[in-house]
Amino acid sequence: MELLNNLALGLSVAASLGGLAYCFLGVTLGTLVGVLPGIGTMATLAMLLPITYHLEPNFALIMLAGIYYGAAYGGSTASILLNLPGTATSAVTGIDGYPMARKGQAGVALFMTAVASFVGSMFGVVLLSLFSVPLARVALEFGPQEYFSLMFLGLIAAALIGSGRSIRSLAAVTLGLALGLVGIDLNSGVARFAFGMPEFYDGLSLVAVAIGLFGLPEIISSAGRIIKAPMDTKDITLRSMLPSREQWRRSAMPMARGSGIGAFFGALPGTGGVVATFISYATEKKLSKHPEEFGKGAIEGIAAPESANNAAVQAAFIPTLSLGIPGDPVMAIMLGVMMVHGILPGPNVISGSPDLFWGLVMSFVIGNIFLMILNLPLIGIWVRILSIPYHLLFPVIVAFVCIGIYSVNFQVMDIYVLLAFGFFGWGMKALNFEVAPLLLGFVLGPMMEENFRRALVVSNGEIATFLTRPISGVIMGASLLIIAWFTVAGLRRALSRRGGYRDEQNA
Repeated sequence: MELLNNLALGLSVAASLGGLAYCFLGVTLGTLVGVLPGIGTMATLAMLLPITYHLEPNFALIMLAGIYYGAAYGGSTASILLNLPGTATSAVTGIDGYPMARKGQAGVALFMTAVASFVGSMFGVVLLSLFSVPLARVALEFGPQEYFSLMFLGLIAAALIGSGRSIRSLAAVTLGLALGLVGIDLNSGVARFAFGMPEFYDGLSLVAVAIGLFGLPEIISSAGRIIKAPMDTKDITLRSMLPSREQWRRSAMPMARGSGIGAFFGALPGTGGVVATFISYATEKKLSKHPEEFGKGAIEGIAAPESANNAAVQAAFIPTLSLGIPGDPVMAIMLGVMMVHGILPGPNVISGSPDLFWGLVMSFVIGNIFLMILNLPLIGIWVRILSIPYHLLFPVIVAFVCIGIYSVNFQVMDIYVLLAFGFFGWGMKALNFEVAPLLLGFVLGPMMEENFRRALVVSNGEIATFLTRPISGVIMGASLLIIAWFTVAGLRRALSRRGGYRDEQNA
């Protein structure tokens, strides 16, 4: 009964005129961002952040969330039609989506993408509704030790799980933690690493750092890209989009499994949709009776990763809204918006601002219905937008990014920070370093330091308090097990490579 009352409260917010308008605006912009390669969700969020400061927090979060899961929908369009993934998570969809398009089944692939995305999203929304409140109630019993341990686990997962470059990811996390130290120390009042510049007393701008690491490198790397002419969409009619009965049968279980995999990895801080899509695709290829079709146009290769991707997007809000711990850089932006509006992220959000939480949950349902309506009839428009030469697009994108950054604090220094981290992020990508762990370390670093110091004050400086408290000890134990697992696995790989090299020398 309580759940129904909460959903009714959320519907009153999401179905209001403002809620519907900002939800529609968010999902439309998100779809456009997903379709266009090189812009990215982070860049769009950064450009629109100044607008959200003048909105009610409910509507600000509804719009930003719409951009987030709207991009997950739109990214598959360019991936299927042109083999140009609009987002990182849609890259897996193109493995089988593009071959289907070349076989004349682009309509079927796009239709199945929309259906799988809707199924995965709704599965994630159900989990968010059912588990966020109980998790928040448990989190109310957490002390600084538990919060520090959870954040530590999130950073370890971000650096190690799903990454083939664990040492480099750990280095990126460490650098992010170091960058989080910039600014005035709240305990001593001493400015740290500010170099006498008042602009740095409040720390580095989250928006400037985020778009510098994610947005500008994509724009720089895409500036010289020559996009081939889009395929003709006149043949993509509503009738051509409808899958056959056999295709429906082959897609049902992959969508169900993909939704479960996506929800699991989406709820884990530090993993998210990219890991979920690859694992769901690999799972279906292993379970399929026709593994030889994968990579050549298997319908399962579209249904599973798309449902996993969208379920992960929705499930990522569970740790963010229940615990105040961002699972990925986009969630970090969401927390930043909440703090700007005076809302302290954490378990008290659900009890203290139920209209915000449940309004956001119900907006997911409405937004996904909007996306079903938008994606199918407007495919031709999205593809025509792709025909705009990128050398005309990227100067406009950069100009809007700089305007958005400057309008946050009206400081020229933020533009310099943006450019510095833009080239730094481009260099990291060129050297195959993970960028996302750096931003997560930057966001979580100050909160980890605060909880670490608070825990030591409460325990009279006893470092063992992180292990002796039951919940904190279990979480720290899980973190140590992950570290041990990847250390042993790395040593085994090194030994096997050395053994192979010796065998070659002996031969």
